[in-house]
Amino acid sequence: MTETPTGSTNATQDHFVASGTRAYGGVLPGRHILSVDVEDYFQVEAFADLVSRESWDQWPTRVEQNTMRLLDLFDEADTKATFFVLGWVAAKVPSLVREITRRGHELACHSYWHRCIYGLTPEEFRRDTRLAKTVLEQASGVAIRGYRAPSWSITVRSLWALDILGEEGFEYDSSIYPIHHDIYGLPGARRVPYAHRLNGNRRLQEFPPATVRLMGLTLPAAGGGYLRLLPYAYTAWAIRRMEAEEGQQVVVYLHPWEIDPEQPRIAGRVRSRFRHYTNLHSMEHKVRKLLQLRRFQSFQQMLASAAYSRAGADGRRDQQETNSTTAAVAAHARVSQ
Repeated sequence: MTETPTGSTNATQDHFVASGTRAYGGVLPGRHILSVDVEDYFQVEAFADLVSRESWDQWPTRVEQNTMRLLDLFDEADTKATFFVLGWVAAKVPSLVREITRRGHELACHSYWHRCIYGLTPEEFRRDTRLAKTVLEQASGVAIRGYRAPSWSITVRSLWALDILGEEGFEYDSSIYPIHHDIYGLPGARRVPYAHRLNGNRRLQEFPPATVRLMGLTLPAAGGGYLRLLPYAYTAWAIRRMEAEEGQQVVVYLHPWEIDPEQPRIAGRVRSRFRHYTNLHSMEHKVRKLLQLRRFQSFQQMLASAAYSRAGADGRRDQQETNSTTAAVAAHARVSQ
C-alpha cells in the first residue's frame, strides 16, 4: 500500500454485534465495555500548547496512584476493563503495566507520545505506534491487540491509519467517534461495532464509544468528560436508551486523572480548564454508581466470548444504511466542495 495522509481509505465495513442484542431477538442481560485511557493530567490535548512533550519528565506524575485507585475500585465491583496505556507511561512505570495485567485486565495501546494522528505523517504514526506496542509488550509479556487513538483522532483526515494498524498486528480499534467536535469526530460514521476490510485482506474491528440519537442528532454519552460534566441521570438514561433502541453494548471510557481533584492546575485557556477540571470531585462517585447500574467487561472478554458473531437480520439492515465510515467520508467531501 502507498501511504498518503488523506481522508481516503480502502477499508469497507461489516457489521458485528454480540449475543443478547436485538439481532438475536431482544435485549438480554449482558455486559457493557469498560475502558480506561491511561495518561497523566499534563499529557492531555487540552494543554498540549502549554506543556511540551520534552518537559513531561519535569512534571510531578500522578498516573500511577490514580490508576491504582481505579484498579481497586474495579476489584470492589468485580469488574474487568481494557486499559489503553500510553507508551511513555509504560516506559516510565513498567510496574504499573504489570499490575494491570496481574489483576486480570486487558492491556491495549494508546500511542507513545499522545499526538493527534491527523497531525502526523503515516511514517511518524507507524513509528509511534510500533514503539508504544513494543514497550507495552516488553513490560507486560502479553500481546497487544487493541488500539485507541489519542483524542479520538482517527478522523476523515487520518483514515489511512487504519491500514497501518492492521499491518502492525492490531485486531481491533476504538478511535472513531461518530460526533461533531472541535478536536475530533467523524460525523455519520457507524454508531455500532463494525469491521474494516483493509488492504492485504486484513480485517480490523471497530468499537465506537457510546452515543445516543435524539431529535436527529448524535450525542456523546457515558464516557470521559461527558460522564463527568453532565448529570449522572443523563448517562443512565442514555445507557437504557441504547439498550432498548439500539440493542448494543455500550463502550464506556474514562481517564485516571478524572478521579483526582487534587492534581496540579495548569493555566490553560478557559475552555480547556473547564473541560479538564470541572466535576473532578464527583467523578469517582459517578463511576461507582455506573458500576452498580450495569455489569462491565473488557474488549478482550467480549471478543473471547463464543457468543460474539456476525449479526443476522440487523446486520443486513445496517449494511443498507448510509451511516458507515465510507458514507461519512463522502459527506465530508460534499461539504468541502
